[in-house]
Amino acid sequence: MNSATSVLTPRLSFGTLRQNLTSMVGPAAFVLILAMVIVPLPPLALDFFFTFNICFGLMILLAALYTAKSTDFAAFPTLLLMTTLLRLALNVAAARVILLDGYMGSDAAGRVIESFGAFVIGGNYAVGIAVFAILIIINFVVITKGAGRIAEVAARFVLDGMPGKQMAIDADLNAGLINQEEATRRRQDVSREADFFGAMDGASKFVRGDAVAAVLILFINLIGGLIIGVWQHELSLAEAAQTYTLLTVGDGLVAQIPALVISSAAGVIVSRVTTGHDVGGQIISQFANYPKAWMLASGIVGLFGLIPGMPHVPFVAFAGVLGGTGWWIDREQRRAAQAPPAPPLPQPDSGEIDIGVVELVEPLEVQLGYRLVGLVSNERDGGLLRRLRAVRRQVSREFGYLVPVVHVRDNPDLKSTGYRILIHGVERASGEVFPDRLMAMSTGRVLREVHGSPTRDPVFGRPALWVMPAAAEEARGSGYTVFDAPVIIATHFERVIRENIDGLFGRGELEAVLKHLGTLMPKIVEELTPKVMSLTVVHNVLTGLLAEHVPIRDLRTIISTLIEAGGTAQEPRALLQFVRQRLGGFIVQTLFGAIDELKVLALESGLERLLHDVVRLAANSISYDVEPTLAAEVQMQAAASAARFEAAGSNAVVLVRPELRECVLHLLRPVHPRISVLGFSEVPPAKRIKVVELLGRAPEGPARAG
Repeated sequence: MNSATSVLTPRLSFGTLRQNLTSMVGPAAFVLILAMVIVPLPPLALDFFFTFNICFGLMILLAALYTAKSTDFAAFPTLLLMTTLLRLALNVAAARVILLDGYMGSDAAGRVIESFGAFVIGGNYAVGIAVFAILIIINFVVITKGAGRIAEVAARFVLDGMPGKQMAIDADLNAGLINQEEATRRRQDVSREADFFGAMDGASKFVRGDAVAAVLILFINLIGGLIIGVWQHELSLAEAAQTYTLLTVGDGLVAQIPALVISSAAGVIVSRVTTGHDVGGQIISQFANYPKAWMLASGIVGLFGLIPGMPHVPFVAFAGVLGGTGWWIDREQRRAAQAPPAPPLPQPDSGEIDIGVVELVEPLEVQLGYRLVGLVSNERDGGLLRRLRAVRRQVSREFGYLVPVVHVRDNPDLKSTGYRILIHGVERASGEVFPDRLMAMSTGRVLREVHGSPTRDPVFGRPALWVMPAAAEEARGSGYTVFDAPVIIATHFERVIRENIDGLFGRGELEAVLKHLGTLMPKIVEELTPKVMSLTVVHNVLTGLLAEHVPIRDLRTIISTLIEAGGTAQEPRALLQFVRQRLGGFIVQTLFGAIDELKVLALESGLERLLHDVVRLAANSISYDVEPTLAAEVQMQAAASAARFEAAGSNAVVLVRPELRECVLHLLRPVHPRISVLGFSEVPPAKRIKVVELLGRAPEGPARAG
């Protein structure tokens, strides 16, 4: 035991030491940088620090080139500040040495500055000043200004697009397409992206200020060196100008080259369009998609090579390289497109057929055009099959029974980009999507229009645009929510299931839920059927609940109520009313949530009396004879009220007398399937009721809270 402890202790100590050292790197670096401003550095130390500055800048540029997306290099804004402070501190340290010891010769400030002054600019201070000015113009006017503008626009678009991204995450979470952990990770990614581009917007100003400071330091060193060299060290004006100019320009160049490198890295980071590849992979893969561009460039370069006076060899050589590359890319694309599919195996014909040739109608089916077949691949991230299973799981959990398995197959009779959704062989919905494009829909706050093909959302009929995947980030930043083809089909599929939830509840589903309840409470199921009532009656009652979008998850209460009421009633409509009254609290919470005040619609007194007469005349019939003009007027009012409730994010619920509930439901359901009708007896006594609108002919005064 002691030996084991002695072996583990050094490892734990080393790990703790490494963690402590790592946490000290940042503070120690900033302290050293600030110390260089105050403490004089010898020439040898300046050589090491200038070399480190160049190496550090190259490392940052290479890291920026190899990142797949901007937020992968989240430390870049902090590194930008650190490298800027490092360059300024080195400039101050070098300026101190140049002004103090510059009279001693060109090596007074170290070998690195001397080498840049002698080798890079050839020892000619006029050339050095010109090269330094060019580097400053490139860095300050071109790279830094462009990177700062991109960072500013990206930060604004990312911040403006955050609500739409959060809505899309919440929609996927509510639909069951992602779990809570994935939703949390996506929200963190959205927040991290906003923080990154906001920090880059501010950090880009450091680089711009660094370029201005470099120009000012150059003039200070030149003027100060001339004054000190001539007045204090008795150098001639020509000697002082030659020595101090070479040292100052060498110092400026050795600082500005890393500055140019890091500014380029900043431009690469903020100008990235996320495709999952690094910069090299993006460029090569996208150039390889356009062989015609290679061939056209070959022709233009070849024409330049034929012009008299032009250097023929390099132009013709590059024309051959471009043309050959374009021909090779085009050949490979044609081979990939013309690759024949594997021929089907011939099936022997025995001359006899059996029942296997009959294709039974499936309860739930999605048919796809041939261009959409690739969406069902299991290997695709977010493929259609996975999303359809997630929708089926979510709806089953919500309504309390297992929705039938969805069958997905191709249909050659459909349009290549079309799809349709069938319930028991009957088409309930259809639409068209493009597998290689994305649908962009406005979130209500569009900053600027994006380029795309106008269309209509097949689910809700709202205006939308088909955009290319490369324009997805631009669309999100402009105020659009972007969806791919599997999401659109899955959303349409979910809406169809919810609208036909009662039609999917067959005898097989009934037997499954009763069997599941029987494993938990076997006596109650044995007592219900067939002793009290038949399975047909039970099925009709549960189907009636689902038709009004009432979940049957509370199966214990439902079955217990049927057993209690079965001794006095066997008619499904009467049993349904008993069950609804017992489930009143559950139904109200499903419609309104856990609130105390219920905002509802009610009937105008004249309409209420008229419908009371209609119900009395109908007796036990399920047909209610309402005057057509009045019915159309009430339906129009109800549809407008339901639209207002939906816009406010709530359900439209009509509260009526219990004896009128079925008649009002029969009147309003055709115009709007999501309007719910509650009887007074179904509302728990603890709830407060507020009537916000009246249906019927307009009353004399405004509606008052009840």
